[in-house]
Amino acid sequence: MVKKENIAIIPARGGSKRIPKKNIIVFYEKPMIAWTIEAAIKTNIFDNVLVSTDDNEIAKIAKNFGAYVPFLRDKYCDDHSSISQATLYTIEQIEILLNKKYTTVVQLMPNCPLRNKEDIINSYNNFVKANAKFQISCFKTGWINPWWSFKINKSFKAEYIFPEALKKRSQDLEALYYPTGAIWIANVSSLKKSESFYTNQTNFFPIDWKSAIDIDNYEDLEMAKAWFSIKNN
Repeated sequence: MVKKENIAIIPARGGSKRIPKKNIIVFYEKPMIAWTIEAAIKTNIFDNVLVSTDDNEIAKIAKNFGAYVPFLRDKYCDDHSSISQATLYTIEQIEILLNKKYTTVVQLMPNCPLRNKEDIINSYNNFVKANAKFQISCFKTGWINPWWSFKINKSFKAEYIFPEALKKRSQDLEALYYPTGAIWIANVSSLKKSESFYTNQTNFFPIDWKSAIDIDNYEDLEMAKAWFSIKNN
């Protein structure tokens, strides 16, 4: 596969709250971030697979698994900064350091350890084929039906989000999709202008829901472990 000045950026700050040290906790005999690093390297479509972190321990582990960690990120490492800000700042840092410009950035969150090299390659190929500026991974909702979702008020009564959908059978409702942090891709110059992956030019590319699992809390972690165990017998 021909390289086009592509960079994979894995944002991995050290201050996770819901699962302390989430990015490097052991997930089936490896630090969680290792699964993303190895998947990205195996695609052979990146000039660099760069881990952007503010944490020395994460940096050391990332290097041990083959990632490029030329610096520690000194901005956008708090709970309020967006991932897009962290990725853009990392691009700025690495382009200055290496004196080069990147065409495409693929942002891979380290809390998606079930996303594999095939998922990344398929997503990248679709991005190129579509001549897209931005692409965000998503998955089709399955075992739940979001059309029938509701809030519960103080009187424990339902306030339906889509009341008109209650009159339809589930098989007659359109498929709904949900974004996942697994694989976000952007043209670098376009991302610099928009400062966000979410634009009116953004495409969404479905991946398998199992590959799309984002681990944000312990319940997510247990689900990811359960599926990994089933898949690998």
